[in-house]
Amino acid sequence: MQKARIKLSGIDHNKLEGVCEQVKAIASKTGVDMSGPIPLPTKRLKVPVRKSPSGDGTETWDRWEMRVHKRLIDIPADERTMRQIMRVNVPDGVHIEIELRN
Repeated sequence: MQKARIKLSGIDHNKLEGVCEQVKAIASKTGVDMSGPIPLPTKRLKVPVRKSPSGDGTETWDRWEMRVHKRLIDIPADERTMRQIMRVNVPDGVHIEIELRN
């Protein structure tokens, strides 16, 4: 039987966990065994920027950081289950990728 691997990524971890909870609810409702959500390492993007626009003055820096959180879910690719997963409301800022595997 085929399995679906669902990769979720986003900046806001609360929205990401909300989508994971919706997928968990669908899996329990349809009675399929789900593995996950497996938290993958968080990517931290750092950007140091000088505060002064001209470069004169003291060397003061702003340090901006963006964290990208990722989750991985494996679920059997049952037709009924996959139809319900495709209807999940995905908020802005959360990216979802579904891959079918043997």
